[in-house]
Amino acid sequence: MAETLLEAKKLNNFIDGNWVATNETSDVINPANGETIVHVPLSDGGAVDTAVEAAKKAQKEWAKVPAPQRAEVLLEVGNMMKERKERLAQLLTMENGKVLEEARGEVQEGIDMAFYMAGEGRRLFGHTTPAELPNKFSMSQRCPVGVVGIITPWNFPIAIATWKSFPAIVAGNAVIWKPATETPIMAHELAKIFEEAGLPKGVLNVVYGKGSAVGDKMVHHDDIRVISFTGSNDTGRNIASECGKQLKKVSLEMGGKNAVIVMDDADLDLAAEGIIWSAYGTSGQRCTAASRVIVHEDVKERLEERLLAEIEKLTIGDGLNETNKVGPIINKAGLEKIQKYIQIGKEEGAKLVAGGYVLEDGDFAKGHYFAPTLFTDATPDMRIAQEEIFGPVLSLIPVKSFEEAIEVNNGVSYGLSSSIFTTDANRVFQAQRDLDTGIVYVNAGTTGAEIHLPFGGTKGTGNGHRDSGVQALDVFTEWKAVYIDYSGKLQRAQIDTE
Repeated sequence: MAETLLEAKKLNNFIDGNWVATNETSDVINPANGETIVHVPLSDGGAVDTAVEAAKKAQKEWAKVPAPQRAEVLLEVGNMMKERKERLAQLLTMENGKVLEEARGEVQEGIDMAFYMAGEGRRLFGHTTPAELPNKFSMSQRCPVGVVGIITPWNFPIAIATWKSFPAIVAGNAVIWKPATETPIMAHELAKIFEEAGLPKGVLNVVYGKGSAVGDKMVHHDDIRVISFTGSNDTGRNIASECGKQLKKVSLEMGGKNAVIVMDDADLDLAAEGIIWSAYGTSGQRCTAASRVIVHEDVKERLEERLLAEIEKLTIGDGLNETNKVGPIINKAGLEKIQKYIQIGKEEGAKLVAGGYVLEDGDFAKGHYFAPTLFTDATPDMRIAQEEIFGPVLSLIPVKSFEEAIEVNNGVSYGLSSSIFTTDANRVFQAQRDLDTGIVYVNAGTTGAEIHLPFGGTKGTGNGHRDSGVQALDVFTEWKAVYIDYSGKLQRAQIDTE
């Protein structure tokens, strides 16, 4: 199928509107079957330098284009993505492994983001405010930062890229984009779409390569004034440290240890459905995936029975087969990490009641598959209840009260997403106030963010910035205060004249 969907066996960087080849490449492997799909460039720092020079030149002119006209390019991009949605989704499934219905949803998220940020081209609101002196006008306005760098992960190779690149571009910036080497095809396809949509050369540049070469060069490049990163906490902390030394703006979206709270009055069938989707969708490889269920002890056994029954129904395999609901793990390293945590959970005393092993026989032999896993009788302090696993592993933690449930939810170093199932309106409002996460769901799982609201979290999940929503513009703009004095004389603010 790869031959029918891809025109080339080797991808190229996209710099200054040109497709630029490199000598060194790496294989891109379909995690469902181990087959090589395409070869991705492994660039060096010189490619970043070339891209930045092109971006600097292009950005000066792009910033002068009226924002509503910049938005027209995004509208065209959105329309083209919509026309190519099925093909993009199939390519996404091939390189990432997620099942096709999820891939379609991710492409749709990019389409939605294009249309939403195009709308911001006719807003990009600043503020007018009364001046404290007569015959004087005061206002603030958003201005582009210049050249921005975005570093995106493999688990959402097109959605997260649109969260970052679309607001940056509509705000008048130029972009250097380093995609994950595991999933480079979406970057290739999106760059082609921007090219066909008429984006001026140099406004979007794609440089493939390892983080140690391309990413590090971007972080330390003097002319890249913003780094927007989604990925691991260790890498994010290092980026923040290095950008801080340069007084460079940095936006981080990192890990999560998300929990679903199920109270004693919850609709258990609905809760089980939401938990299964949140824990095992994308094989648990989402930053918003549910890896903890904090359940009231009075309904713990009944919920556990429902979860075990639903796990049995899950079909696992190649995501291009639409009967499958759970796809592969991205690579062997991902499998090994999950296996390590299974052993940790057993040693800590949690009870393994489902899964806990690599699927290796038959159709699974050539891919990277892990059985959907459920631990029960976990305690809040266990490592499997504290650390991000990034796989289809779920732990049930019994509690005695609503107050204890909130405390357990907040008792981790992350703060991305949380969920509560209850029919008590008072608890709903207490929970949305007290849950220390950037996203809160009521009577739904921990996944399903919508693009017009800010995406991000508290504590170790990030550094306070947000992807998506109008708040994403804060990352890629600077505020400028403007004062226009039309009095014809020098007026000095805050200086007494009497």
